[in-house]
Amino acid sequence: MKRIVLLCAVLVLSGCVSIAKIETGQHAVGDRLTVNIEGAWNHINAPGMGPAQVWTMEGMAVDQLLLYSGIRDGQAVHSGGGNDNQKSMTYRSNMQPDEIAALFEGMLTRDGSRYRLSKLEPVSLGDLKGLRFEYSLVRKIDNVQLAGVGYAATSRGELFALLYMAPRLVFYPRHIARVEHIGQSMRIKP
Repeated sequence: MKRIVLLCAVLVLSGCVSIAKIETGQHAVGDRLTVNIEGAWNHINAPGMGPAQVWTMEGMAVDQLLLYSGIRDGQAVHSGGGNDNQKSMTYRSNMQPDEIAALFEGMLTRDGSRYRLSKLEPVSLGDLKGLRFEYSLVRKIDNVQLAGVGYAATSRGELFALLYMAPRLVFYPRHIARVEHIGQSMRIKP
């Protein structure tokens, strides 16, 4: 944990990382996705972090909200270079809800972390039919047990999603109501 905090501090001080405060209200994420947030979040921006926007309440080593806007057919949900697992992290426009959840499982376990999907259900996101899923993750680097939730929908062949994860005993319960509000507020322009 100390190494992660130290690495984040070094990156911020070296100018590679920028942090912007995101205030309460409606926010555009990309060209077609908007979300409403309650309470301030921090938007972390650094080279190689895409294609998701990364927001946090407590710091990246503690909690992360990943916002994906307009992932196209054949595009990977993680920009981590060309490893053998890259194909399992590539979005296809004909994916079914369980395949979309598995897509994010591939992204979250690329470092050897252990993932378990506990719930997958349909949800309405404005006029679109989407999905909501819950998962647990044991992070390989430090064995921390995380809880997570995801929302996803497709429009015009593109994927829009939100994933949140945090340590399951303290931070997840602290922020899940805000995250659920953000997930339910997702609106995708036609």
